[in-house]
Amino acid sequence: MSEVACKLSIGSHAVRNNAFLAPMAGITDRPFRKLAEHFGAGMVVSEMIASNALAVGSQDMARKLGRPGTLPHMVQLAGCEAEWMTRGAKIAHEAGADIIDINFGCPAKRVTNGYAGSALMRVPDHAMTLIDAVVSATPLPVTVKMRLGWDDDSLNAPDMARRAVDAGVQMITVHGRTRQQFYKGFARWELVRAVVEAVDVPVVVNGDIVDLASAREALEQSGAAAVMLGRGAQGRPWAVAQIGAGLSGQSGPAAPEGDELVALVSEHYEDMLVEYGTAVGLRAARKHLDWYTEAAGIVLDKPARNAFLNNDVPADVLRQIAAIFSSEQRAAA
Repeated sequence: MSEVACKLSIGSHAVRNNAFLAPMAGITDRPFRKLAEHFGAGMVVSEMIASNALAVGSQDMARKLGRPGTLPHMVQLAGCEAEWMTRGAKIAHEAGADIIDINFGCPAKRVTNGYAGSALMRVPDHAMTLIDAVVSATPLPVTVKMRLGWDDDSLNAPDMARRAVDAGVQMITVHGRTRQQFYKGFARWELVRAVVEAVDVPVVVNGDIVDLASAREALEQSGAAAVMLGRGAQGRPWAVAQIGAGLSGQSGPAAPEGDELVALVSEHYEDMLVEYGTAVGLRAARKHLDWYTEAAGIVLDKPARNAFLNNDVPADVLRQIAAIFSSEQRAAA
């Protein structure tokens, strides 16, 4: 596929390239988005923020509103009631959001049991009331992230997208799976093409995009304008930028190695301790440390892995990071 020549705009906000970091609960917090933005991601999106909890003063939800850098600040809201979505959108706007994304895609049972996330694909009329609420609440551009449908008997993403755009939505992202697939099987990028053909706003394709080759194939099959990486960026916050640059025919950032990788992982770890406080940050950082190890191709035996991931002394963890991600250790691996 030829390079992507044009960059996107969401409302008045220009996007620097056509590869975005997906919103992932418990993962794309401010420290992780900061790194992805630093490397050159086209756009980064906040973790899913529960509008009702945000509206009643949850400090955890308010923390998720944190701006990571200088890119347009895209905040994702989830909910099932127009009142809470209205209040959540206004709070996000006041906190500095530039773009608000609405979650119609999360497959988690704790979300869908409350008729939020991808459960909204089953109740299109109600879903549109949430879009109307957010579009009316602020002057900010509004986008929607959805799945293909609830299951293979209800692949209603094209109709949902068309109605969303008619209501004022300015970009659609589609994960190429149904809710009932969760993350199993393969993303069906070709089914996203029907959404592209149904609307006249940019469509972003998501699901199983991990490198430049898969990004190009996803764009070819879907006809979408951009790609979004989720799990493919875990342990590799530079991957989004590499793909964005590659789609534009440019050279992206090299994956850090040796001292650079040690510095990156250490910075991320320390930033998480600041973000959450030491007690919570220690636990929140473990999955990222594990992903960095896997992405670097380093295999630790079980005792060494447990000693690394379960260490509650930050100074010791930093020393372990230096030892594990050094050039010598990677060469040995």
